[in-house]
Amino acid sequence: MTSRYRAVVIQEAVGKPQQLFLLLHGWGADANDLVPLGQRLAEAFPASTVVSLEAPEHAGGVGGFEWFSLTGISDENRVERLAAVLPAFRDEVRAWQSRTGASAASTAIVGFSQGAIMALESTVRDEHLAGRAVGIAGRFAMLPEQVPPTATIHLLHGKEDAVVPYRHTVEAAQHLLRVNADVTADVVPFIGHELDEELIGLLLQRLQSHVPRRIWQEAMRDVPAPGTDTRN
Repeated sequence: MTSRYRAVVIQEAVGKPQQLFLLLHGWGADANDLVPLGQRLAEAFPASTVVSLEAPEHAGGVGGFEWFSLTGISDENRVERLAAVLPAFRDEVRAWQSRTGASAASTAIVGFSQGAIMALESTVRDEHLAGRAVGIAGRFAMLPEQVPPTATIHLLHGKEDAVVPYRHTVEAAQHLLRVNADVTADVVPFIGHELDEELIGLLLQRLQSHVPRRIWQEAMRDVPAPGTDTRN
């Protein structure tokens, strides 16, 4: 079946990749827009496959593409528009997983702006889609009542963002902690709605150093209780 999504393969692992990174651009951009970010990820994770996906619909009047229409957008119909496009997007993610041999646990969906909404919403609404979702300068369409225990959420935002206010990241982080989700959040002063070098550095740091909560919990289950005799 022919995919609706054009893709730029930035790095292709030899054999099964240790990680699969799928990058989602912002509104009015295209797959080439996130190639520089993908190159940084490829350098940091040389055994990974890194792919920048392009949204399937033309964004009216700006020459780029959109994941869903912003015409007449509101908090109410944003949820409806996401629900309409997420099934096909999930199929695309699974197609790349099948093509590369990557598992859901080794898949990271990284989105900027409108792409961040796609990355976050697709991951929290599907327990078996991706092990990590990264939202840069983005937001949730609707804060989730629960997050799959298999998923880690990374939120990054510039404090001077005039397109998507950083309060969305602060509110989401507070909410996700309340529902016991595995989440990190970074808000950086003096950065607007952009993929600033400092945000990219923080993203790489989070991806390389953050140990998912589920792994900590599994490790702690194997630690003997104090005073337990383990010699027998």
